[in-house]
Amino acid sequence: LPEARGAPLVLLYLLGLRALAQVSHRQLLSRPLAAAGPRDFSAARARGYLDNITAIGPRTVGSPENEVLAVNYLLEQIRGIERESTDAHKISVDIQRPTGSFSIDFLGGFTSYYANITNVVVKLEPRNGAEHAVLSNCHFDSVPNTPGASDDAVSCAVMLEILNTLSKSSESLQHAVIFLFNGAEENILQASHGFITQHEWAKSIRAFINLEAAGVGGKELVFQTGPENPWLVQAYVVAAKHPFASVVAQEIFQSGIIPADTDFRIYRDFGNVPGIDLAFIENGYIYHTEYDTSDRILTDSIQRAGDNILAVLKYLATSEKLAKSFEYRHGNVVFFDILGLFVLAYPARVGAIMNYITAAIAFFYLSKKILQPKSRAIHNLKKLFAAFGLTLTSWVCTLVAVLMVAAFISMTGRALSWYTHFYVSVSLYGTAAAAQLILVHMLAKKLFYKTMNEQYLGDIFFDASLMIWSIALTVMTQIGLCSAFICTLWVAFPLLTKLIIHKEFSQKGATMKFIVMYMLGMFVPYLYMLYLSWTVFEMFTPVMGRSGSEIPPDMVLAGFIVIFTMILSSYFINFIYLVKSTKTTLVTLTTVFVVTLILVCSGIFFPYSSDAANPKPKRVFLQHTSRRFHDLDGNVIKSDSGIWINGFDYNGISHITPHVPEINDTIRTPCEEQAPFCGLPWILPVHFMFRLTWITCYSIEKQMVVLPLPVGTCGPPSVPAGPSHMSLYVRPRQGSALSRWSLGDGSPVASLGGDYFVFYSRGLHAAPWHFWVELTAPEKHSDGIVSLAIAAHYFFGEDQKSPQLYALLERFPNWTFSSGWSCTYDLFVF
Repeated sequence: LPEARGAPLVLLYLLGLRALAQVSHRQLLSRPLAAAGPRDFSAARARGYLDNITAIGPRTVGSPENEVLAVNYLLEQIRGIERESTDAHKISVDIQRPTGSFSIDFLGGFTSYYANITNVVVKLEPRNGAEHAVLSNCHFDSVPNTPGASDDAVSCAVMLEILNTLSKSSESLQHAVIFLFNGAEENILQASHGFITQHEWAKSIRAFINLEAAGVGGKELVFQTGPENPWLVQAYVVAAKHPFASVVAQEIFQSGIIPADTDFRIYRDFGNVPGIDLAFIENGYIYHTEYDTSDRILTDSIQRAGDNILAVLKYLATSEKLAKSFEYRHGNVVFFDILGLFVLAYPARVGAIMNYITAAIAFFYLSKKILQPKSRAIHNLKKLFAAFGLTLTSWVCTLVAVLMVAAFISMTGRALSWYTHFYVSVSLYGTAAAAQLILVHMLAKKLFYKTMNEQYLGDIFFDASLMIWSIALTVMTQIGLCSAFICTLWVAFPLLTKLIIHKEFSQKGATMKFIVMYMLGMFVPYLYMLYLSWTVFEMFTPVMGRSGSEIPPDMVLAGFIVIFTMILSSYFINFIYLVKSTKTTLVTLTTVFVVTLILVCSGIFFPYSSDAANPKPKRVFLQHTSRRFHDLDGNVIKSDSGIWINGFDYNGISHITPHVPEINDTIRTPCEEQAPFCGLPWILPVHFMFRLTWITCYSIEKQMVVLPLPVGTCGPPSVPAGPSHMSLYVRPRQGSALSRWSLGDGSPVASLGGDYFVFYSRGLHAAPWHFWVELTAPEKHSDGIVSLAIAAHYFFGEDQKSPQLYALLERFPNWTFSSGWSCTYDLFVF
């Protein structure tokens, strides 16, 4: 096989499949958007709701924008819908303001306490009422300093339009549909907890659909279902008009690799209710930034989400299975969409049987090379295992080599050079991986297989790849991963292809007809893998810009690229042995790699972008902090103030230093060893993710501190004043141990590092926060038994930003998203 023919064919084949996958992902609707009828979902009306919600501005929990303006707008729209509803339905509206507490193992583990937060709850039911209900959940609050269009105003707009559409239908539903517009999701899932554990309607809920976002627009991905309850997946399969679902995404998300969580967890863990979790995943670069505006969400995205959710809700609200959901709860399900056209779903136990049968057939095929005369069988066995070992060795060498390149890039300060230009990562790490793979096999061909027949080598290396995939299929099925269906594709189709073209190959070798038939046979696994890879990179690449300053993103992305390179090369490794030479391909790949490496090291690829049409900003948090440390007698022994800065990615603040020279790595914050969480006002326990930077040259002129805790009292500590967001940190002193407290379920949950973290938030007019802690302590404890600190965070209002903080933020370059607020930290010893 001439290299000049083989290499371009493989490249064009992969590029063609990639283009097909890209077209599928960009096709939001299966047919052009038409004018909506009275019973159809209208994206135009939903966009009107979306524009009005985001026009309110940032909707931080506790702010008037969230607790009053957003609530009043929702109520106004709901009442208007109620007035126009048909007689077939009854609409009930309730404003819930729950107070509660719970512990969660997210971000290393912490406890959450909320007071008087807001839920707007609407129940649409038949005129005669309904015993059972399906829940649809969105949240209208946003993170500070962002309009929150995709997360999650668009979902609330979609739900309002679904309520409007269902209420105008003359057809009565069999079950109730409860719409929860929750007002405190960004405070780590508090409002959903308040609803599912305290609201009287929660007892009737048998299933839920949660609408979320990890990006801005695009397709909404079903990335969690269950737990178990395969009938819910079947409901989505049957009803959804524009399906996009993946059990692979579910297993990735539930593994904890992505530092995020949704209300799905609360309904599952605290309500014991099964559900479906959907999220927009495209363009996560501007998720939770000021650029998350309504104009960036395509109308087609709104329409497809509305069509899907309306259809699934109607299906569930008229399903006999909803009332008996507990009878159908057992068993997991394998599910995945085919290019967004339809979804394949089947029980996991059926999938396991299919997987084992496929693996058995493959092993039987491979055993035929051994079931021959002894001398020939031993020869074949040796060659098969040699090829198997060499293939694995080439993968390991490739992974090590590319990770070394990624480590070098990270150490030279050029991390994230691909963040704005994704093609750079392919040109850098993809070409390095492909070149290393080819190099290993080219050397093996020259050194170990010099005299061997090329056809035999091509055959044996194909079998080695088949053997690897068959083992992977068996192992993944054995440990219960539903994603093992991917391995089934990579065993069944190649094996079938091999059997079909075996005669052509054995008689004529690597002819053009053989290559065409071979590539056609590999069409399904390669197309699906490229389709899946788009989803994975669309989710993970933006996450690298907000995963903290301790994780080298180039190492992570390079690892992903190597994995996909190994997968895509697995059934083309045999081509290396079929072609006469790979020198030109190797030189071309090496040249592209070296040129890209030089350009990256020169700094030509700046990581961030302020492009108005497609911004990819650097995230920076600035907290103007005032700290006071008290001794056992309540005396202030140390106080200071300054601006505490955290860059949200691996580059830290290095790119900002040229613009603001006083911000540099020489001013790292020292850890206050005697204080919980190093004496720093963390809003969440993410201390393990960041290198710390501190500017001590600024002071807060206006004191903004909570009232001091009572010292030396026996009654419950009380925090009678403070902003809507506070963090409580508890550290038992040496010899003491925290045994119980009045938070969560009464059992204290320690965070990473051993300190205890409590996240507090409140709505309007909340009562003072009372709590107690119980410790076991030694008889002699002259230096106290517990250190207790409280940080107050001012996310809105006139106290949010000091003049010094405003002045500093003005100097930041326009390619940053700089979120700033004022806070205090007070440490006490009891």
